[in-house]
Amino acid sequence: MDARFLGIAQLVDTPSVAVVVDVMRAFTVAAWALAQGAEKIVLAESLDEALALKGRHPDWVALKDGPPAPGFDTVNSPGLLRSLDLGGRTVVQKTTAGTVGALAVKEASLVLCASFVVAGATARLLRTGECADVTFVVTGEDGKADEDLACAQYIARSATGAGTDAAEFLRRARESGAAAELVEGVRQGVHPDDVALCLELDRFPFAMVATLEDSLMVLRPRAVPSPTAEASL
Repeated sequence: MDARFLGIAQLVDTPSVAVVVDVMRAFTVAAWALAQGAEKIVLAESLDEALALKGRHPDWVALKDGPPAPGFDTVNSPGLLRSLDLGGRTVVQKTTAGTVGALAVKEASLVLCASFVVAGATARLLRTGECADVTFVVTGEDGKADEDLACAQYIARSATGAGTDAAEFLRRARESGAAAELVEGVRQGVHPDDVALCLELDRFPFAMVATLEDSLMVLRPRAVPSPTAEASL
Protein backbone atom coordinates (compact mmCIF):
# COMPACT_ATOMS: atom_id res chain seq x y z
CA MET A 1 0.00 0.00 0.00
CA ASP A 2 1.31 3.42 -0.99
CA ALA A 3 0.38 5.79 1.84
CA ARG A 4 0.77 9.55 1.97
CA PHE A 5 0.05 11.79 4.94
CA LEU A 6 -1.29 15.28 4.25
CA GLY A 7 -2.87 18.15 6.13
CA ILE A 8 -6.18 19.53 4.91
CA ALA A 9 -4.52 22.51 3.21
CA GLN A 10 -2.16 20.19 1.33
CA LEU A 11 -4.98 18.42 -0.51
CA VAL A 12 -4.60 19.62 -4.09
CA ASP A 13 -6.43 16.79 -5.83
CA THR A 14 -9.15 14.30 -4.99
CA PRO A 15 -7.68 11.07 -3.65
CA SER A 16 -9.10 7.71 -4.61
CA VAL A 17 -9.12 6.46 -1.02
CA ALA A 18 -8.97 8.84 1.94
CA VAL A 19 -8.69 8.10 5.65
CA VAL A 20 -9.51 11.21 7.64
CA VAL A 21 -8.03 11.06 11.13
CA ASP A 22 -9.15 13.10 14.14
CA VAL A 23 -8.26 11.40 17.42
CA MET A 24 -9.03 14.24 19.85
CA ARG A 25 -11.88 14.26 19.45
CA ALA A 26 -14.19 14.28 16.41
CA PHE A 27 -13.90 10.71 15.24
CA THR A 28 -13.63 9.24 18.70
CA VAL A 29 -16.92 11.02 19.43
CA ALA A 30 -18.43 9.80 16.15
CA ALA A 31 -17.52 6.20 16.99
CA TRP A 32 -19.08 6.55 20.43
CA ALA A 33 -22.24 8.01 18.91
CA LEU A 34 -22.59 5.05 16.55
CA ALA A 35 -21.84 2.62 19.38
CA GLN A 36 -24.56 4.31 21.44
CA GLY A 37 -27.06 3.42 18.74
CA ALA A 38 -27.04 6.39 16.37
CA GLU A 39 -28.25 5.39 12.90
CA LYS A 40 -25.95 7.83 11.15
CA ILE A 41 -23.92 11.00 11.57
CA VAL A 42 -24.30 13.98 9.26
CA LEU A 43 -21.09 16.01 8.94
CA ALA A 44 -22.08 19.67 8.75
CA GLU A 45 -20.20 22.31 6.77
CA SER A 46 -20.79 25.03 9.36
CA LEU A 47 -22.46 25.79 12.67
CA ASP A 48 -25.25 27.51 10.76
CA GLU A 49 -25.84 24.41 8.63
CA ALA A 50 -25.86 22.23 11.75
CA LEU A 51 -28.50 24.45 13.35
CA ALA A 52 -30.53 24.57 10.12
CA LEU A 53 -30.53 20.77 9.92
CA LYS A 54 -31.56 20.58 13.56
CA GLY A 55 -34.32 23.08 12.88
CA ARG A 56 -35.70 20.96 10.02
CA HIS A 57 -35.31 17.74 12.02
CA PRO A 58 -35.98 18.51 15.71
CA ASP A 59 -35.41 14.88 16.68
CA TRP A 60 -31.81 14.97 15.38
CA VAL A 61 -28.99 15.44 17.91
CA ALA A 62 -26.64 18.35 17.14
CA LEU A 63 -23.16 18.62 18.63
CA LYS A 64 -20.21 20.98 18.25
CA ASP A 65 -16.75 21.78 19.58
CA GLY A 66 -16.32 24.00 22.62
CA PRO A 67 -18.82 24.93 25.34
CA PRO A 68 -22.56 24.26 25.17
CA ALA A 69 -24.46 26.64 22.90
CA PRO A 70 -28.13 27.38 22.18
CA GLY A 71 -29.61 25.00 19.61
CA PHE A 72 -27.03 22.28 20.21
CA ASP A 73 -27.80 19.21 22.28
CA THR A 74 -24.30 18.33 23.42
CA VAL A 75 -20.61 18.94 22.76
CA ASN A 76 -17.74 17.10 21.10
CA SER A 77 -16.71 15.02 24.12
CA PRO A 78 -16.68 11.21 24.26
CA GLY A 79 -16.88 11.33 28.04
CA LEU A 80 -20.11 13.30 27.90
CA LEU A 81 -21.58 11.51 24.89
CA ARG A 82 -21.19 8.00 26.29
CA SER A 83 -24.07 8.55 28.72
CA LEU A 84 -26.57 9.40 25.96
CA ASP A 85 -28.98 6.88 24.46
CA LEU A 86 -28.87 7.60 20.74
CA GLY A 87 -30.81 4.55 19.59
CA GLY A 88 -32.09 5.15 16.05
CA ARG A 89 -31.19 8.85 16.13
CA THR A 90 -29.34 10.94 13.58
CA VAL A 91 -26.44 13.01 14.91
CA VAL A 92 -25.29 16.24 13.28
CA GLN A 93 -21.62 16.92 13.97
CA LYS A 94 -19.61 20.08 13.30
CA THR A 95 -16.04 20.31 14.58
CA THR A 96 -13.01 22.47 13.97
CA ALA A 97 -10.88 19.92 12.12
CA GLY A 98 -12.34 16.44 11.70
CA THR A 99 -15.55 17.28 9.84
CA VAL A 100 -13.66 19.84 7.75
CA GLY A 101 -11.18 17.18 6.67
CA ALA A 102 -13.91 14.71 5.71
CA LEU A 103 -15.77 17.29 3.66
CA ALA A 104 -12.52 18.23 1.88
CA VAL A 105 -12.32 14.74 0.37
CA LYS A 106 -16.04 14.10 -0.12
CA GLU A 107 -15.55 13.31 -3.82
CA ALA A 108 -13.13 10.43 -3.10
CA SER A 109 -14.31 6.95 -4.07
CA LEU A 110 -13.87 5.76 -0.47
CA VAL A 111 -13.76 8.00 2.61
CA LEU A 112 -13.06 6.51 6.02
CA CYS A 113 -13.10 8.54 9.23
CA ALA A 114 -10.82 7.16 11.90
CA SER A 115 -9.29 7.36 15.35
CA PHE A 116 -7.62 4.85 17.64
CA VAL A 117 -10.93 3.40 18.82
CA VAL A 118 -11.64 2.08 15.31
CA ALA A 119 -8.04 1.75 14.07
CA GLY A 120 -7.99 -2.03 13.71
CA ALA A 121 -11.25 -2.23 11.80
CA THR A 122 -10.16 0.63 9.56
CA ALA A 123 -6.88 -1.13 8.75
CA ARG A 124 -8.72 -4.39 8.00
CA LEU A 125 -11.12 -2.62 5.66
CA LEU A 126 -8.19 -1.09 3.76
CA ARG A 127 -6.49 -4.47 3.58
CA THR A 128 -9.53 -6.47 2.47
CA GLY A 129 -10.37 -3.79 -0.07
CA GLU A 130 -6.85 -4.10 -1.49
CA CYS A 131 -6.48 -0.33 -1.47
CA ALA A 132 -3.22 0.42 -3.29
CA ASP A 133 -3.04 4.19 -2.82
CA VAL A 134 -4.33 5.74 0.39
CA THR A 135 -4.24 9.37 1.46
CA PHE A 136 -4.33 9.88 5.22
CA VAL A 137 -5.70 13.32 6.09
CA VAL A 138 -4.06 14.53 9.30
CA THR A 139 -6.66 17.05 10.39
CA GLY A 140 -5.25 18.70 13.51
CA GLU A 141 -2.82 21.62 13.65
CA ASP A 142 -2.62 22.07 9.87
CA GLY A 143 -1.44 18.49 9.47
CA LYS A 144 1.10 18.60 12.30
CA ALA A 145 -1.00 17.11 15.13
CA ASP A 146 1.08 14.20 16.38
CA GLU A 147 -1.89 12.32 17.82
CA ASP A 148 -3.50 12.25 14.38
CA LEU A 149 -0.27 11.47 12.54
CA ALA A 150 0.56 8.68 14.98
CA CYS A 151 -2.87 7.12 14.49
CA ALA A 152 -2.62 7.46 10.71
CA GLN A 153 0.81 5.83 10.67
CA TYR A 154 -0.39 3.01 12.91
CA ILE A 155 -3.36 2.30 10.63
CA ALA A 156 -1.14 2.43 7.55
CA ARG A 157 1.29 -0.11 9.00
CA SER A 158 -1.49 -2.34 10.29
CA ALA A 159 -3.14 -2.34 6.87
CA THR A 160 -0.12 -4.11 5.40
CA GLY A 161 -1.00 -7.15 7.49
CA ALA A 162 2.23 -7.10 9.47
CA GLY A 163 2.02 -7.17 13.26
CA THR A 164 2.38 -3.65 14.61
CA ASP A 165 2.95 -2.70 18.24
CA ALA A 166 0.64 0.18 19.08
CA ALA A 167 2.47 1.26 22.25
CA GLU A 168 4.73 3.89 20.68
CA PHE A 169 1.91 5.37 18.60
CA LEU A 170 -0.35 5.63 21.64
CA ARG A 171 2.49 7.20 23.64
CA ARG A 172 2.87 9.92 21.02
CA ALA A 173 -0.84 10.64 21.17
CA ARG A 174 -0.86 10.67 24.96
CA GLU A 175 2.02 13.19 24.99
CA SER A 176 0.60 15.37 22.21
CA GLY A 177 -0.30 19.01 22.51
CA ALA A 178 -3.98 18.21 22.05
CA ALA A 179 -3.93 15.80 24.99
CA ALA A 180 -2.24 18.42 27.15
CA GLU A 181 -4.88 21.02 26.22
CA LEU A 182 -7.67 18.65 27.19
CA VAL A 183 -6.05 17.68 30.49
CA GLU A 184 -5.14 21.27 31.41
CA GLY A 185 -8.57 22.69 30.59
CA VAL A 186 -7.41 24.85 27.70
CA ARG A 187 -10.30 23.56 25.63
CA GLN A 188 -13.91 23.89 26.71
CA GLY A 189 -16.59 21.22 26.62
CA VAL A 190 -14.28 18.58 28.08
CA HIS A 191 -14.86 15.56 30.33
CA PRO A 192 -11.99 14.34 32.57
CA ASP A 193 -12.04 10.95 30.83
CA ASP A 194 -11.77 12.32 27.29
CA VAL A 195 -8.06 11.65 26.75
CA ALA A 196 -8.26 8.11 28.12
CA LEU A 197 -11.28 7.37 25.94
CA CYS A 198 -9.47 8.70 22.87
CA LEU A 199 -6.59 6.29 23.53
CA GLU A 200 -8.68 3.11 23.83
CA LEU A 201 -7.27 1.07 20.96
CA ASP A 202 -9.86 -0.90 18.97
CA ARG A 203 -12.69 -0.25 21.41
CA PHE A 204 -15.19 -0.72 18.56
CA PRO A 205 -15.29 -3.45 15.88
CA PHE A 206 -16.44 -1.24 13.02
CA ALA A 207 -14.92 1.18 10.56
CA MET A 208 -16.69 4.45 9.71
CA VAL A 209 -17.51 5.11 6.06
CA ALA A 210 -18.61 8.55 4.86
CA THR A 211 -20.64 8.90 1.68
CA LEU A 212 -22.64 11.62 -0.01
CA GLU A 213 -26.37 11.16 0.48
CA ASP A 214 -28.63 13.84 -1.02
CA SER A 215 -25.74 16.36 -0.92
CA LEU A 216 -24.99 15.62 2.75
CA MET A 217 -21.83 13.84 3.93
CA VAL A 218 -23.11 10.96 6.03
CA LEU A 219 -21.05 8.71 8.28
CA ARG A 220 -22.17 5.15 8.98
CA PRO A 221 -20.53 2.15 10.67
CA ARG A 222 -19.31 -0.82 8.66
CA ALA A 223 -18.60 -4.01 10.56
CA VAL A 224 -15.21 -5.52 9.75
CA PRO A 225 -14.76 -8.93 11.42
CA SER A 226 -11.38 -9.63 12.93
CA PRO A 227 -9.41 -12.64 11.64
CA THR A 228 -10.12 -14.39 14.95
CA ALA A 229 -13.85 -13.85 14.58
CA GLU A 230 -13.77 -15.08 10.98
CA ALA A 231 -11.88 -18.22 11.97
CA SER A 232 -14.48 -19.10 14.59
CA LEU A 233 -17.38 -18.99 12.14
